[in-house]
Amino acid sequence: MPNERLRAALLERGATVADLAESIAVDPKTVERWITKDRTPYRKHRYAVASFLRMDEAYLWPAALTPEQAAAVSESEIVTVYPHRWAVPRDAWGRLFTAAKQEIGVLVYSGLFLAEDTGIVRLFADKASAGTRVRILLGDPECAEVAQRGADEGIDDGMAAKIRNVMVLYRPLRQVEGVEIRLHRTVLYNSIYRGDDQLLVNTHVYGQPAANAPVFHLRKVTGGDMVSTYTGSFDAIWADATPLES
Repeated sequence: MPNERLRAALLERGATVADLAESIAVDPKTVERWITKDRTPYRKHRYAVASFLRMDEAYLWPAALTPEQAAAVSESEIVTVYPHRWAVPRDAWGRLFTAAKQEIGVLVYSGLFLAEDTGIVRLFADKASAGTRVRILLGDPECAEVAQRGADEGIDDGMAAKIRNVMVLYRPLRQVEGVEIRLHRTVLYNSIYRGDDQLLVNTHVYGQPAANAPVFHLRKVTGGDMVSTYTGSFDAIWADATPLES
């Protein structure tokens, strides 16, 4: 069977077989065999192709990695683990978003600490104006999932109140082209903060506020799929969310 994923990836990249072959220094006929006969390249070539196409090696050749190899590569995506969100250095948030050129993403129930940081809000506006896509997902304050999270944290209606506060704080952002804010009705197991291929993932722990739960700093590595798992979750929630009206 042909490798349709590789063929489609080339088309999406706007590249030809010859372009790929030249980039990774192999014969075009070799690339053709990878596509038409679904031949699996050597590992160094898989990495080079994935890098050229800006895609996951595991997506292009899902059967190529052993479980041990996949685990080792994914482990290398972990940059730092913080025991609590409050233990994350303040400038780590700024570095994450400042470095982003293509995409900034925020998936939270409220994320009040972020909305209260006027420097971060201004950074979001500046990034959007410079062409970076900024997507923010907030919990719908009217939904049962937000009510349940408030109950779990012991603040009851306080969770919905915090979200409404964030809506007010983000009001200036809602007028900036390139900034999109939507409301979701999802049970969140993590809050996700994205700057291109880097993430700060704040786990959620029953009975604890998010500020007291661990945070994982992840950076995308070719062949790893931890970052892709979280960004895929973000995109799925985004697709079902409702735009916040101005």
